Amino acid sequence: MSGVTRRRAAVLGHPIAHSKSPVLHRAAYAELGLDWDYDAIDLVGEQLGDFLRGLDESWVGLSLTMPLKIEVVAHLDAMTSPASELGVVNTVVFGDAGAVGHNTDVGGIAAALRGAGVTDCATACIVGGGATARSALAAAAGLGATRAEVVLRRPHAAKPILSLAETLRIELAIVPWQDLEDHLQADLVISTVPAAATDEVASRLRAARPRGDASTTGLGVLLDVVYDPWPSLLVQQWQRLGGTALPGWELLLQQAAGQVELMTGQPAPIQVMRSALLATL
Repeated sequence: MSGVTRRRAAVLGHPIAHSKSPVLHRAAYAELGLDWDYDAIDLVGEQLGDFLRGLDESWVGLSLTMPLKIEVVAHLDAMTSPASELGVVNTVVFGDAGAVGHNTDVGGIAAALRGAGVTDCATACIVGGGATARSALAAAAGLGATRAEVVLRRPHAAKPILSLAETLRIELAIVPWQDLEDHLQADLVISTVPAAATDEVASRLRAARPRGDASTTGLGVLLDVVYDPWPSLLVQQWQRLGGTALPGWELLLQQAAGQVELMTGQPAPIQVMRSALLATL
């Protein structure tokens, strides 16, 4: 990249107008003294190959959101762990090794949970079965979960996450969507679906069976990856019933911090990034 003075990066996905990634990355670059550009670019899978082939040497990296985290794998020169095990990439870094795919979602989920005092769990319930759900399952396994349930609208599409569970050595059960409200008593619940998808369930949610004594609600910790709108109806009802709910924007922040470090080679100024993000919510 000799002679190139201004670097470029972007977040790709569809829809993308709502993304807060530009806020986070631009705040980080400014704090690090980097005169870099970071944009949001609306792309679907069919456009991804042509876009990647058209990039010049000014590009340092990409953030990827739905629906591109799986589609991008076919266009990479290499992948690091855990992206290679999951088949899910949310970050691409360009360098001497070509286009290298990374996954900072797993570490971002773990960091968000640790920040709220969650350091272990035995059971997990993952709502949804897409790319982020795979990262959520890996994060739960990293916290010690040995059993998990995945709630799917299309149970026949469960093969990828079932294969991942075998790799992670975690016992996995597939739950049909209509039974969701009866399967929220795990130590850790991670919802990876849009807010509207859980609104109906939230309206029916009641306190679960007590955990150990009658003074508890039976609800564990909920991480809802949604950050717009925040709080989601599911989070509001969860908190009303005495459960602990973590904000989706904390995951967004933590995974972006990982991306900044991969792209810049410097520690992410996470407090600066957090302040910039909260100012927009």
